[in-house]
Amino acid sequence: MRPLIRKIHKYLSLFISIQLLLWTVSGIYFAFNKIELVRGEHLRNQKIEELSFDLQDLPEIQAKSINIFMRMDQPIIKINTINGISYLNQDGSSASKISLDEAMIIVKNKTFLNPLSALEIFDVPAGAEYRGRQLPLYQVITDHQDNIKVYLDALSGEIVAIRSSSWRIWDFLWGLHIMDYVDRDNINNILLKIFSILALISSLSGVILFFITQKKAIS
Repeated sequence: MRPLIRKIHKYLSLFISIQLLLWTVSGIYFAFNKIELVRGEHLRNQKIEELSFDLQDLPEIQAKSINIFMRMDQPIIKINTINGISYLNQDGSSASKISLDEAMIIVKNKTFLNPLSALEIFDVPAGAEYRGRQLPLYQVITDHQDNIKVYLDALSGEIVAIRSSSWRIWDFLWGLHIMDYVDRDNINNILLKIFSILALISSLSGVILFFITQKKAIS
């Protein structure tokens, strides 16, 4: 039994050693970097905007949620219903998209960043740094040394993501950590489950070998 356990431990350890190293390296990076800073929360201008208007003119809608955003000093109402999400002006009319120039002004006003250019995003490929955000979406490039890009909802004017080189390193390591190398979101993927079980078996076999060796030494 002891040679079999020793052989299992030896080859399992060799097989999973690289992934164990990646788990350790990525874990150290996560531990020494605050996620709030990685997400760029410190770059947002957190000034409070007062909202003073009447919603009585809006049609009665069975909504799951209603959110209000200030867009270029104008309120935009985001209504989430069973039929989808709609964006309305204060008078109940459908809100139109902001322009690229307005997107840059919003970034200038709502962050401590200096925008250089803006473009519209037309698709969300797997693993994109703005994944999970709905279209229409604008990307605003800034002159920050950390290669920061700001993403805005083109209808509400809301800043939905701030992405930097620091965040991209975090995202890359997160993908290695959870073993989802494309989407980098699925922590229930089969590869992670297999390697977790193998790592457990390797650890248990190592513990068993330790006690077997200790028992033999005492004898």
